[in-house]
Amino acid sequence: MDVGHCYLEGNADAVEFCPHDSFHNVLAASTYNLQEGDRPSRSGSISLFDVDADAGRLDLTHRLETAGIFDIKWSPGFGQDAGHPLLAQADADGYVRIHSLRSSNLDGSDVSGNCLKEVCGKHVSSSMCLCIDWNPSSTCMTVGLSDGSVSIISIHESQLSILQDWKAHEFEVWAASFDVHQPQLVYTGSDDCKFSCWDWRNDPSNPVFQNTKVHKMGICSIAKSPNDPNIVLTGCYDEHLRIWDVRSISYPISETSICLGGGVWRIKHHPFIPSLTLTACMHNGFAVVKIKGGRAEVNETYKKHGSLAYGADWQRGDSYAAGRRKSKAIATCSFYDRLLRVWIPEGDIFN
Repeated sequence: MDVGHCYLEGNADAVEFCPHDSFHNVLAASTYNLQEGDRPSRSGSISLFDVDADAGRLDLTHRLETAGIFDIKWSPGFGQDAGHPLLAQADADGYVRIHSLRSSNLDGSDVSGNCLKEVCGKHVSSSMCLCIDWNPSSTCMTVGLSDGSVSIISIHESQLSILQDWKAHEFEVWAASFDVHQPQLVYTGSDDCKFSCWDWRNDPSNPVFQNTKVHKMGICSIAKSPNDPNIVLTGCYDEHLRIWDVRSISYPISETSICLGGGVWRIKHHPFIPSLTLTACMHNGFAVVKIKGGRAEVNETYKKHGSLAYGADWQRGDSYAAGRRKSKAIATCSFYDRLLRVWIPEGDIFN
């Protein structure tokens, strides 16, 4: 069931529901635009929406103009800005910027909304920042760069500092993700088709493991299971979602894979149901995949976008966990048609 849709002012590439209590209604969507010419420029934006699936509400509350954005992520914890969720952006100017979610009055009226206030930023590299992920304690981030490098950025007292950086891959790093169970480990994937793991506390130039044979094309996304410490999912341009067992770090095993009919650009584990995964499949829309007992199957697809499927996320909330029927939504976005959609799965995918 469709809740609502909106056309953004730029090419849409990421959507993120806020994970924090009292802010589950807040959705952020980012854009990237390339202005070609003698002096090309890359611009973008972050738009905030208020989402109520049961009321069919998708209301724009704030828009922030930025450099072209490749990725955004909400902090899993409040970190140092108590009571205010933080949103990190990785952008084409080589910056990491941190925004704080604040309340505001819209147009001077008594109607309250939410806005973003930049609290700090750091120029990481002359290359582009392509992806970003927070560690579980919200004290640092890992960033993948277009020159094949990876950086670890700490945040302390509203200051960003580079803790580590190293040359991890030969080509663009589209995926860099902390291990939520062992946050000293970082998984990376690149257009060089290498799936790697690094211990950033030690000499990160030597990988913990590196698989160079399984992925047939560039790696787009990596997501560690929040429930099973042994499982990592990877998405690839070769249209496959792969399930890895990493309990033997010297030789991770790809247990199984499923072809989703499009490059697997984004992977999102369901916040409460361990078996469910949401994927953005570039040329083949979006798919909800159930992974259980070593098998993976598509439970539902959503194909109401007309362009590259890039951004996808689940709305958080307690209603799934408590078994209540209050609706929680999925947000998806597509690139060239600049389309954001919010919808509710039609099938009984939660059983």
